[in-house]
Amino acid sequence: MNILVCGVGGQGVILFSDIISSLALGAGLDIKKSEVHGMAQRGGSVTTHVRYGTRVFSPLIEQGTADMVVAFEKLEALRYIHMLRPTGRLLYDPHRIDPLPVSSGMVERPADERLDERLAARAPNRQAVPAFKTALKLGNSRVQNTVMLGAVSWCLEFPADAFHGAITSLVKPKAIELNLKAFAAGRELGKCAQAEPKWTAGGRDCRLPPGPQ
Repeated sequence: MNILVCGVGGQGVILFSDIISSLALGAGLDIKKSEVHGMAQRGGSVTTHVRYGTRVFSPLIEQGTADMVVAFEKLEALRYIHMLRPTGRLLYDPHRIDPLPVSSGMVERPADERLDERLAARAPNRQAVPAFKTALKLGNSRVQNTVMLGAVSWCLEFPADAFHGAITSLVKPKAIELNLKAFAAGRELGKCAQAEPKWTAGGRDCRLPPGPQ
């Protein structure tokens, strides 16, 4: 299973990936994870490569081989869509954080419609998850990552109670209750993925031919 997770600094990309890695490890699977922080502290791009299966040799996902791309922001989704395999799945938050050249007026802001067209062309199997908006409704935008985790959970083979255990063990005690609420809210957002075949521990969707381990 190859999962590419992307976002910007402060969105909780690393914790999201740590939770999935913990789930795979708890299931007795071989797991490799790689992180690229870039200029994360200044709102720059953050990516993690999460790979698990019966045996995994490299922590890095090759271009065009990701079974799933999870993006916490629309521009980041477009930036890393080339990592997705042709029949892979994209889950992304339509929330936008404009880079400095755009927010400062140096570069024209791309229209959402144009971004949507490009995502549709490159990822026909996609789902928009308004995780940031949902996190704001819960009172704290920092739980965007666990809202997204709830939506993604429908696509993975791990049971919901395993997610609860991983969140409880990896999140600070004072934030556990809110993060569990965020996870439950994300499960509601991701229910439309329930009808889709789940990804298996072998790293493939049951609809797809065997993918790289």
